[in-house]
Amino acid sequence: MTFLFDIGRVLLDFHFEKSLVTLLPEVTADAEVKLAALLARKDDFEGGLIPNDEYIPWAIESLGGQVTPEIFMDAWRNIFTPNEPMWRVVESLAAGGHHLILFSNTNGIHCPWIFETYEIFRHFKGAVLSHEAKGIKPHDPIYEYAIREHGLKPAETRYIDDLGPNIETGKRFGFRSWQYDLNDHAAFERWLAGELMRG
Repeated sequence: MTFLFDIGRVLLDFHFEKSLVTLLPEVTADAEVKLAALLARKDDFEGGLIPNDEYIPWAIESLGGQVTPEIFMDAWRNIFTPNEPMWRVVESLAAGGHHLILFSNTNGIHCPWIFETYEIFRHFKGAVLSHEAKGIKPHDPIYEYAIREHGLKPAETRYIDDLGPNIETGKRFGFRSWQYDLNDHAAFERWLAGELMRG
């Protein structure tokens, strides 16, 4: 079987604001506004419309201009925690010979860094990454790209993502889809058991 896995809040939990707020000057009256402006351009960054060498200096300036690119990238990356129950699932699926593909809205600061940092990614034999595909979920082009690049048959492909709009697009394309909830991993396990039995 082929499985498409989202990364954020499926394989890794994440919290941007908690890490990025450490980059602001100590007295910042409009901290929430600055962080919101930073993250408002994240879709364009993750969609490959803004390169690293443009986004990083702009982001640093937006936050007050008091950190180096290296410190900014470290904070941008230091947002993840492993979702260990899902890691165990991935390891089991890989051991069973299933074909695992990443399908994620992400960016050139996180990738390839996360693949080098978290050993779970060694089990994935392919990836569809938004900043490389030049499109983001839930919009159609990245799903079309995934199908084309990996020769997917949607009716035979299981797709796991945490966001409802992404899942709705997946269903429209015919993927056998599950909206994952970090707080209810057991529900996912039940769905997965049923899918594995169906073949």
